[in-house]
Amino acid sequence: MGNLVLAGGGHAHMVALSRIGELVNRGHRVTVIGPSPHHYYSGMGPGMLGGTYSPEDIRFDTRGVTEKNGGTFMCDRVERIDPDRRSVHLASGDKVSYDVLSCNLGSHVPRSLVAEDSGGIYTVKPIEKLLEARQRVLEIISRKKAAIVVAGGGPAAAEVVGNIHYLAAGSGQQMPTIHMCAGTAFMARFPEKVRRRVRRSLAGRGIVIDETAFVQTVQTGAVILESGRTIEADLVFLALGVIPSPVFETSGLSVGPDRGLRVNAFLQSPDHPEIFGGGDCIYFEPHPLDKVGVYAVRQNPVLYANLLASLEGKPLLPFDPGGDYLLIFNLGHRTGVLKKRGLIMEGRLPFLLKDYIDRRFMTKFQRLEE
Repeated sequence: MGNLVLAGGGHAHMVALSRIGELVNRGHRVTVIGPSPHHYYSGMGPGMLGGTYSPEDIRFDTRGVTEKNGGTFMCDRVERIDPDRRSVHLASGDKVSYDVLSCNLGSHVPRSLVAEDSGGIYTVKPIEKLLEARQRVLEIISRKKAAIVVAGGGPAAAEVVGNIHYLAAGSGQQMPTIHMCAGTAFMARFPEKVRRRVRRSLAGRGIVIDETAFVQTVQTGAVILESGRTIEADLVFLALGVIPSPVFETSGLSVGPDRGLRVNAFLQSPDHPEIFGGGDCIYFEPHPLDKVGVYAVRQNPVLYANLLASLEGKPLLPFDPGGDYLLIFNLGHRTGVLKKRGLIMEGRLPFLLKDYIDRRFMTKFQRLEE
C-alpha cells in the first residue's frame, strides 16, 4: 500500500483525480490538498469575467470527487515540502506524509509593483478573484463613469480588457474608459499578424492600448509608469505575467530559472524521484515550456501513469510535449483570434471553437461529480 499526495487540484491532476477510485481499489491511500473545494479552469476565466460563463460552468468539485471515490480532501494551502522526511507542511500547521507526491500548485501574478496597503486592485489569478472583480466592475459602473486600467500587455491582459468591455456593454450601465498599460510592445512574443488582429478588435471598441512605458507602481486610484506619467484608475487589474509557486524554492528543492520545480522527462524531480509535478509550477528541463494550459492537459495521462508506476515499482513513461498547439484568445463579445501554425483567424468562429473545446473539457470531468 502506498500513500499518494496530490498537492493542488489543477489541470495536470484531472486524470489522477478521476482515477482516485482505481488507486484506492489497488490498496493505495490518496490525499488531495487544495486551497478551495473547487478548481476553476483558467482557460474560461476571462469568459466568466465577461459574463459568458457562470462560476458553475468553469469549476470542478475537487472535494466532492475526491471524497466520493474514497480519497481524503484537505482544504488547506501547501507552505513547505520536507523531501527528507517525505512530508508536506500546510498553512494550518498540519503535516501530511507521503510515499509519492505530485505537485500541481499552479502560478500566480506577482504583486511586487503594488504599493503597500493599496486597494481596488485585482490579479487575474487565482481565477476565483475574477468573480469578485466582476461584481466590483458592475457595482462601480452603476454609479459613475469609471476608469479601469489593466497593467500588462500579453494575452491575459488582452482577454481581460475585451471581456471587461463585454461585461460593461451588456450591463446597460455607463461604459467605463478601459486603458491597457502594455509596456513598450503589445503582445511582443506573438507574430505581427496576430498582434494586428487583436489590436484591431480591442481598439475598435475604444480600448486604449498604451505602449509608451512599463508600469512602475500600482497604488490605490492610480497606475504610475516608468516615464513618470500617472493614469487615474477606479479599478486596476494586474496581468503582468505569472510565476510558479514559491513553495519549491522555500523547500530547498531543485528549481529552474523561473523558480518552478525542476523535473526530468518523466515529470519527476531529478533529486527526489518520489516527487512529481505538472502544469505551470514546473520547469520541464528537457524542453522549457510556455505557461499555457495545453501542456498541463497533455501531461495528465503521463503524470497519472507515472504516479501509479512509482507507487507500484514499475517503469516510468517519458512525457512528449508534442508540437505546435492551437491558441485561441477570447476577446469578449463572443469573438476571438485563433493561431495554429500559419493559420490565423479572427471573429466569431474562433470563439465558437474555443467555447466548444473548453465546454467539452469541463463536461468530461464534471460528469465525475454525478
